[in-house]
Amino acid sequence: MDFKTIRYVVDDRVATVTLHRPEQMNALNDEIVAELHEAMSLADRDRAARVIVLTGAGRAFCAGGDISGFGATDPKALLTKLPRPLDLNRRVDYQMRHIYFPRLRKPVIGMINGATAGLGLIYALACDLRFASDTAVFTTAFARRGLSAEYGMAWILARVVGQANALDLLLSARKVLAPEAKELGLVNKVFPAATLADETYAYAREMAQWCSPRSMRVIKEQVHEVPFQTLHEAVLMADRDMVVSNAGADFREGTASFREKRPPRFQDDEE
Repeated sequence: MDFKTIRYVVDDRVATVTLHRPEQMNALNDEIVAELHEAMSLADRDRAARVIVLTGAGRAFCAGGDISGFGATDPKALLTKLPRPLDLNRRVDYQMRHIYFPRLRKPVIGMINGATAGLGLIYALACDLRFASDTAVFTTAFARRGLSAEYGMAWILARVVGQANALDLLLSARKVLAPEAKELGLVNKVFPAATLADETYAYAREMAQWCSPRSMRVIKEQVHEVPFQTLHEAVLMADRDMVVSNAGADFREGTASFREKRPPRFQDDEE
């Protein structure tokens, strides 16, 4: 597919999706939002990829929304912009315009290479894991622009860092440097800028080689269902799949590879 604002590459079973508007610090407009959805959907379907890495070109991950680049002049019109028609057979919560990564089957690692603000932070939070450069800077930004916490930011940020920390970051809209972001749980790991890519891809390749694609899909779904479940419902969900997975080919292969001390040869996830 010919993208204008996105770069898409697959190597060693890892798909890399790069926001590519470096001169605008990868600020989001209608075009890049649409292309990002296409690229992430492509990566999720791509049989050559088992893990997805999302990053930004240049010195920023994503500086937020490019106000001049969104076609809708009426703010209400933005509410109707969905990446595609809703699938009523699946949870609608993860089919929103910007927070849809949790519905993807494959794990998504945000490789946070620089400034991450506003809507850009929402995309980072939607990733399953976040690895940051030690030079990365984060801000919610909205309160300092006279805006509310947009596109579900309040919900997803509170889930990641807790209510008290979410209120701190949202109400003050202060800048957070990478070490504090790690302390807050905003990111999983922080690496020197020079080694961020090497460390991220080493982690992603290990997942792609050693972990069952089906297991990763099911576990991801289990974790992202938690906010909507009681403990009883979570246990029932786990028990239902345990019957399936224990009888599956991946369990047999995972056990055999462990005993034989070799890398597993897991099947592609057919869902």
